[in-house]
Amino acid sequence: MGLLTPWSIAQTASPDQCLLRVPIGSPVVVRRKVAAGKAPCYNASVQYRLLGASGVKVSAIGLGSWLTIGTIVDDQGSQSLVAHAFENGINLFDTADVYNNGEGERALGVAIKDLPRHRLVIATKCFFPMSEDVNDRGLSRKHIHESIKKSLKRLATDYVDLYQCHRFDPDVPVRETALAMHDLIQQGYILYWGVSMWPAERIAEVVALCQAEGWHLPITNQPLYNLYRREIEVAVVPTSQRLGMGQLVYSPLAQGVLTGKYKPGEAPPRNTRATEESGKKFVANFMSDDYLERAQKLVALAEQHGTDATRMALAFVLKNQGVSSVLVGARHAQQLDHNLLALDVELSDDCMAELDAIFPVADPARLFS
Repeated sequence: MGLLTPWSIAQTASPDQCLLRVPIGSPVVVRRKVAAGKAPCYNASVQYRLLGASGVKVSAIGLGSWLTIGTIVDDQGSQSLVAHAFENGINLFDTADVYNNGEGERALGVAIKDLPRHRLVIATKCFFPMSEDVNDRGLSRKHIHESIKKSLKRLATDYVDLYQCHRFDPDVPVRETALAMHDLIQQGYILYWGVSMWPAERIAEVVALCQAEGWHLPITNQPLYNLYRREIEVAVVPTSQRLGMGQLVYSPLAQGVLTGKYKPGEAPPRNTRATEESGKKFVANFMSDDYLERAQKLVALAEQHGTDATRMALAFVLKNQGVSSVLVGARHAQQLDHNLLALDVELSDDCMAELDAIFPVADPARLFS
């Protein structure tokens, strides 16, 4: 599930700096330039990786929409952001029905309406309650079938490329969920299916079931993964790699905390996620003094290695060979441009050792508690 092409490694000016990837001529490494007037012009190496064990290739950095598209970013801004992402080689766009109660899907549908559908990989999810109705939630056959039809309508598309179970549902037999997903593929509503935030043992269980029954296998898992939250490295990633499932990881910058913009003992900067009603409760998970102090250590370490905290944090997640794509939550083109620069950063063994000292792996049970 690693990179599709070989890479030569060119060292930066100082022998203790991070290494840069230099692509060896390959059709899956594309150099694009943003059209003048739309955003600052720059060149970025766009990497593509296999989506799990499927034959679909997705950009190593994908555009997520949680708390951005359809929430804090309006339709006009969403169209501009998605177009900019597409022009710079991003082909994976992820959303979910629960994002702002359907507004995330609707806004993404508006944003992609003028783009060539066959060049996009659209991913969405179901599980969380969408109304007060007792059956308008979970992973029952009823909710899955009704949810995909509503999602397709909001997205204004005939099919989604990847449909994901947003969480594990302990109230529904795994067999019922897996067969419902298999049926959606047979019916042409979806092309592939995956899960999100499932523990390793549940991933192994559903794959074994699908193999035994001859049903379509899940090909992805979407977990929380960043320098603070590395629990998936223990069992989820090894299990998924063995079973042919790639990781579409979210919150790689820990809601922006790993950029270093939040300082210990200081009020959060204005117009950031920590000050917005839609996002501050999620940022709060990473706003303790311990988290903020470690983020400042990351800032200092990144400067020592000739980069910045944002690029180093993203490069760390990209380095994991079990990761198919890293979903970023950029809200404007300039932010996305900066995230894309992480594709040019390769962390040396010395960098990784220093990061391990600051951000050790926590108990994997914590991720699913």
